Amino acid sequence: MTERSMIDRSPRLHRLARLAMLALFGLLAQIAVACAHASFSSSDPEDGAVVERAPSTYTLSFSEPVSPLTLKLVTPDGASIPLERFKVKDRTVEIVAPADLGRGTHVLTWRVTSADGHPIGGSIVFSIGTATAEPPPIGDEVDAVVRAGVLGSKVALYIGLFIGVGGAFASRWLIDGARRGRNVVMAALGIGIIGTLASLAFQGLDALGAPIALIAEPRVWSTAMATSVGATVSVAAVAIATAVAALLSHGHVSRLLSLVAVILTGAALSLSGHAAAAEPQWLMRTAVFLHAVAITFWVGALAPLGLALRASCSQVESPDVAQMQQKQTVTRTHVSASRLRRGDPAAAAALRRFSTIVPYAVAALVAAGLVLAVVQVREPRALIDTAYGQLLLAKAGLLVGLFLLAAVNRWRLTGPAVAGNGPATSRLVRLVAAETAIVLLIFAIAASWRFTPPPRALAAVAEQAATAHIHTDKAIAFVKAMPGRAGQVDLSVRLLDGKSQALDAKKVTFVLSKPDSGIEPFKRPAEQDAKGDWRNEHMTIPLPGTWHIRIDVLSGDFEMVRLEGQISIRPSASATITATP
Repeated sequence: MTERSMIDRSPRLHRLARLAMLALFGLLAQIAVACAHASFSSSDPEDGAVVERAPSTYTLSFSEPVSPLTLKLVTPDGASIPLERFKVKDRTVEIVAPADLGRGTHVLTWRVTSADGHPIGGSIVFSIGTATAEPPPIGDEVDAVVRAGVLGSKVALYIGLFIGVGGAFASRWLIDGARRGRNVVMAALGIGIIGTLASLAFQGLDALGAPIALIAEPRVWSTAMATSVGATVSVAAVAIATAVAALLSHGHVSRLLSLVAVILTGAALSLSGHAAAAEPQWLMRTAVFLHAVAITFWVGALAPLGLALRASCSQVESPDVAQMQQKQTVTRTHVSASRLRRGDPAAAAALRRFSTIVPYAVAALVAAGLVLAVVQVREPRALIDTAYGQLLLAKAGLLVGLFLLAAVNRWRLTGPAVAGNGPATSRLVRLVAAETAIVLLIFAIAASWRFTPPPRALAAVAEQAATAHIHTDKAIAFVKAMPGRAGQVDLSVRLLDGKSQALDAKKVTFVLSKPDSGIEPFKRPAEQDAKGDWRNEHMTIPLPGTWHIRIDVLSGDFEMVRLEGQISIRPSASATITATP
């Protein structure tokens, strides 16, 4: 393929890039809510338990370390009591219970932030002495403005770290202090500063479940700083400030500062996020650090290098060239080389350095990325069946395109551009611009992972129990499906009479149906275990969603009590996660 034909195809590449961008944003627009990334494991008292005496402490256990945001107890009369005395021991939160609680049904409501910075919430229903009322429904409302702010601020932070900090490093180490691209790098750092502040604000709002109107509240900012995102943003702000200092200084000091800024960038991103919360953390945090540093070097070099080459190219295509071409003794190639050297002496040398080092950065990026993907995805099927996997495939596709462009730059255009070939230099500048556009799309995908739990987290969530509390005048039922996902489950029920005493039943039958899916009622017998609960350990619930459950209780020879309610069954660990508002 000739250089001319390659140049003629650039408009087609731009059209394809625009179509890819529209398709990607269409995908991102479907991500409406965040799912839990840490998962609730167990509690004491258990959900649905009836205890004789008020507990002195409550215990909540999770699959990963968490930090409490809000803890409160809703009493039978509807009053809300804040629970402010607690201790966090690894993955367990021990809460000091309030004194002098009365009899009846209570709701322990909690909202915590997981190690990856994502807030999750839930409730535990238990009764003291007797169950008195149906527990209030607990919902997690979604503020679309806050969620959009979380996404946008994260992209802005990435721009500041990768393009800004990386650009400062490239300006000092590759182009050796040249001013080409300095304004772009400074602008990226400015966007990064805005991103750090906005990330804190929207993290605090999301953590508290608060609307955008409360963004100026001090507790919003203090809550955000108490999460792992607070540590990331703090280190990122130092990295950005160090990069600014590197651009404003000279000599060896500026090089040292830019190198420190790159190291701080890797450290910042390894302090929070999905991967930082995974085990083994020494491996995962190291992989995140290497991944971030490699991206910073590669992406940061694009703007300064591209602008330096563009300046050289513009010199080649200046009107003086027409006059120079009139000289029969000088060829066009020699003219181009002369003007390249005269336009920006550092451009050719910077391109040579970059093309020599970038293969090692790409190798580190790919190796670290594979480690992260294997741990997070767990099984190949999850790449197709989960939102996280689909975004990962989209990112991988963009990376493949980025690698192809980089290969063309490295093996077809770098040599001619260094030699001063004008058309090759022009083509190289356009491809560098295309690389930058693809990088911005990758930033958007990476930011969207904030709203999609990795398959390893989905597996833990899928193992949680699904529960239902059915309360009538004659009987009370605490229903539990373990695990609470589609497939084979252990369905059990604890039965109490109207006075919250154990209900003496002769026979119990489960009847399940799902009218919205066209599934008519089907019956399964239950057997009583040693604890007095009735259960069917091998029941298959084929689909996720809301199921209608009826419990037929034969309490005498001719006395039948029917309890009806609903139970929500989650998708299996490998099923597609569909976000719902």
